[in-house]
Amino acid sequence: MYRAPLDDISFALNEIAGLSAAIDAGVFPDLSADLVDAILAEAGRFAGEEVAPAGKVGDTQGAVWADAAVTTPAGWADLYTRWREGGWNALSGPAEFGGQGLPQMLGVAALEMWNAGSMAFALGPTLTMGAVDALEKHASHELQQLYLPKLVSGEWMGTMNLTEPQAGSDLAALRARAEPAGDGTYRIFGQKIYITYGEHDFTDNIVHLVLARLPDAPAGTRGISLFLVPKFLPDADGNPGARNDVFCASIEHKLGIHGSPTCTMIYGDGKFGDAPGAIGWLIGEENKGLACMFTMMNNARLAVGMQGVAIAEAAWQKAHAYAVERRQGRAEGHTGEGMAPIVLHPDVQRNLLTMKALTAAARAIAYSCAHATDMGRATSGDAARHWQDRANLLTPVAKAFATDIGVDVASIGVQVHGGMGFIEETGAAVLYRDARIAPIYEGTNGIQAIDLVTRKLPLAGGEHVHGFIAELRADAETVRASNLPAFGRSAGKIAAAIDDLETTTRFLQDCLASGRTKEALAGATPYLRLFALAASAAMLGRGAVASQDANRIALCRFHAENLVGETAALKERVMEGAESLAEAAKALG
Repeated sequence: MYRAPLDDISFALNEIAGLSAAIDAGVFPDLSADLVDAILAEAGRFAGEEVAPAGKVGDTQGAVWADAAVTTPAGWADLYTRWREGGWNALSGPAEFGGQGLPQMLGVAALEMWNAGSMAFALGPTLTMGAVDALEKHASHELQQLYLPKLVSGEWMGTMNLTEPQAGSDLAALRARAEPAGDGTYRIFGQKIYITYGEHDFTDNIVHLVLARLPDAPAGTRGISLFLVPKFLPDADGNPGARNDVFCASIEHKLGIHGSPTCTMIYGDGKFGDAPGAIGWLIGEENKGLACMFTMMNNARLAVGMQGVAIAEAAWQKAHAYAVERRQGRAEGHTGEGMAPIVLHPDVQRNLLTMKALTAAARAIAYSCAHATDMGRATSGDAARHWQDRANLLTPVAKAFATDIGVDVASIGVQVHGGMGFIEETGAAVLYRDARIAPIYEGTNGIQAIDLVTRKLPLAGGEHVHGFIAELRADAETVRASNLPAFGRSAGKIAAAIDDLETTTRFLQDCLASGRTKEALAGATPYLRLFALAASAAMLGRGAVASQDANRIALCRFHAENLVGETAALKERVMEGAESLAEAAKALG
């Protein structure tokens, strides 16, 4: 059973990402180390004792659809009520609307624990938090006053409606339409698919954020607007009133996350309401909805990254526990009776340490991204711009790398279990199944790599990324200067990876500057992994030096001497792979 790794989470928050330094500097005046510890401890208890047991029920029962309604697995609605009443939905919510206003770093840490307990359960609240962010930044005062208190508290839940049958990642192909009603509202018509928690029994109202086109909208993404469409129209007292003309037509039968309803939503066919058309309210300006939705999507991308970290942590815990108990063969040096625990076999040890090191690496990057977001909000002027650029730079890396390693680590976990990993009763397979959607969610990881190369490398005239690389070099130098024999060859390995990162970064920036965009795109995905491996190696070194803990130093060394060498091969793929890719691709049609 999952147990929250409170020491590892606290270490990543404080010693790697920088929370303790920010508290000491007075950046978060209402926050103390003791309060952080108390929040993490209670979140961990709830995740382990209440969310995790419900996860197995959710996987076996799944969500059930009938007559436009969805019933979630047994006990889930009550679990959500306890979770909401515990104040968890409001943890990082704006204080103006009833939230606790705590740093996103704490919200992200809690998200890791909820998702490790049950990713399928945690998906719903994750989207609500993103909806809060979008409404806080872009909605009218009236919409904020009516909806944000209920969304912040979790009394109501939110959704994100982008995808349509013909429009997946290419939002320019959206066809859902919005017609002005003449009274300040709009009538929404169309179909949306893959809508997570589009219908459920957790709350008595659901607030949909929907992308649609106005009749005179320009073509492409410049003609998309964002609308708030509630399941029930609030009455004069702000309570759910008349049913709006939106409903769930079906739910998907999926590889994993069975307890999470993935819905097909129909807007405006006349099933509900006095006349066809779901009533909606504009968020932001007409034809500028994509910018508003990106606020929610950026929030969701980091949250999805945390799903990768969470699944990886849960898979590591399960595999390690199994390896300690499972006996097979004779291990070199084993002096006990009979067969040895498989944890004593070097290949199993290598697998387990790879799982643990990759999990720690993804956690370091994701928490650092959350820290940059917090600092961007807590500072002003040039400092705020610097931290916002840092958050923008790290967001695609946190999303893509963490979800990739979530799949990788869950797969290794099945391997450690051997044949029993392929049997559902051990619980290793469900983690693998659940993890597989995360690299697809919120913009596939290929799209994240394109975003990193084409939009984030040019930040601050192309100099921000080099400032970040300089910080990583300082971390590598700190490892070298520690003169601790336990680090082995870590300093040199980390420095070499950073060299690879700098070389490929300048290469891709030159490609973009000289119009060789296709060449840059060919190297985008290997570059993102190179970026993540080099950055996480330096971050783990930073934390290991600060802690002087033998186990953390050993893990840093394992990562540096066994995993980070991959950056050399990735550099070749980035800089030399475009031509062979183009030639071989001709056969694909």
